[in-house]
Amino acid sequence: MTADSAPGTSVAGDSAPAAARLAWHDGDAARSACWLGSGTLPARCIVVDDSLTAQEAYRLATGGTAMLWAGDYHNARQLLGALGRRIPAPRAPRAAESGDPTDPTDPADTAARFYRLRQARAHRSRLLATLLVPLGPGPAGPAVPTVPLRRAPDISTAWANAHGPVNEPSVVPLQDLLGVLGAQQWRERGVFVPALDATIHPHYGTFAPVRGEYLDLVARAPLPPTNTAFDIGTGTGVIAAILARRGLGHVTATDLSARAIACAHENLARLGLADRVGLEVAEMFPAGRAGLIVCNPPWLPGSATTLLDQAVYDPKSRMLRAFLTGLPEHLEHDGEGWLVISDLAEHLGLRSRDELLGWIAAAGLRVIDRLDTRPSHRRAHDAGDPFHAARSAETTSLWRLAAG
Repeated sequence: MTADSAPGTSVAGDSAPAAARLAWHDGDAARSACWLGSGTLPARCIVVDDSLTAQEAYRLATGGTAMLWAGDYHNARQLLGALGRRIPAPRAPRAAESGDPTDPTDPADTAARFYRLRQARAHRSRLLATLLVPLGPGPAGPAVPTVPLRRAPDISTAWANAHGPVNEPSVVPLQDLLGVLGAQQWRERGVFVPALDATIHPHYGTFAPVRGEYLDLVARAPLPPTNTAFDIGTGTGVIAAILARRGLGHVTATDLSARAIACAHENLARLGLADRVGLEVAEMFPAGRAGLIVCNPPWLPGSATTLLDQAVYDPKSRMLRAFLTGLPEHLEHDGEGWLVISDLAEHLGLRSRDELLGWIAAAGLRVIDRLDTRPSHRRAHDAGDPFHAARSAETTSLWRLAAG
């Protein structure tokens, strides 16, 4: 998996699209700059400063006008917070609320409420993305970008790690920039993984392994008699590291994202495991066969609109189905495939257990065993969550699969 829920940037893969330019007028002068935003290029943009009120900013945002900030950086952050407080909070009605005609036992109604919540969150993100800040090469050159505003922080390392150099004057939504700065903090601090007794450092756009229960399953499942393994969709490389630590002599880890492969390489080198894990940029399987093949695909069917969504949402369960379909031809004789996945999608009405079992059978696979665990993260116990019933019933499983 290659991401987790934190502010992120919308891209497809790792290749930057052809540079778009945002145009605006500063007085009578026509201006333009390279657009580095995650969303759609705004059709209208005006220059604003510290005199802009939150109410006026909300009016402009809801009218589709982007605001390029020319005042104090800290005031821009305060305005973004004030703008957020004026946008109705993303909310899905609880099934038991008065006047809600949905049936709490009907998966289709739960799925509809979940979809409405995702729509509300996307709408909120689009409005917040209308507040823009300038970005450009710093005095030391494009590799050390800067935000040319009063009291702006040093963003050079964070931006360079996430996106590389900035070669010309550019603009970016402030919320995107804050996402880049937050990702750098995750990268520096890291995430302690009990199953490894070590810290993993996620890069920008890669999944931070904050939910340790699925890693504990990988660490304790009985290994088949083999010395070779594949880790499909490696992300930070955490599962590949666990397999290598468990004694697998040769692990090949793949990921479609080049940035994920770079992240995994750095983590494996830090753990002293680089010589036991080969890394490849690949959509799914590497060439050849292995005695153990592990995949932890995104757990929820749905569209992925940001880099970080790609670790959570699997459009039409494509990765899950591709893993199951391709597994038999890549397994050694008597080998095992481990599918690590939560049943939250089933409780949300997004996928049924019968569908999953049907895909397993259609691929010519059989279930040897299933190891289950219950999540311990905060949201699973938050009674205020509109989907508390689904989250509190969630089980994370490691399905041991074999061909034939």
